[in-house]
Amino acid sequence: MSSLTKIKKNGDFRKIYNSRKSVADRNMVLYFLSNNREDCRFGFTVSKKVGNAVTRNRVRRLFGEVCRLNKEKFPNGYDFILLARREIVGLNFYQIEEGLLRLLKKIKINRG
Repeated sequence: MSSLTKIKKNGDFRKIYNSRKSVADRNMVLYFLSNNREDCRFGFTVSKKVGNAVTRNRVRRLFGEVCRLNKEKFPNGYDFILLARREIVGLNFYQIEEGLLRLLKKIKINRG
């Protein structure tokens, strides 16, 4: 079982947000930016608008597990941030996974 490389520095989060490259649905937003590395890194954002600490941590854990199990579907050399929207509360693992995979198909990345 491989683990994820996580984005932890605020400056890295800011750089990805400011790139304004994103795809979204009603439950989440996926930001992405090239990172000039051989692997991909992940960050998860769940604001207090989503719910209490228990709810926010559950959403963060679900994001992490969905990304870990589908890591090979993400293109290498990119940073990704998943931002939760309020509507994500109550969704199960499979619904979040389905939504994320749908967002990944929308990404326009030059692979060549």
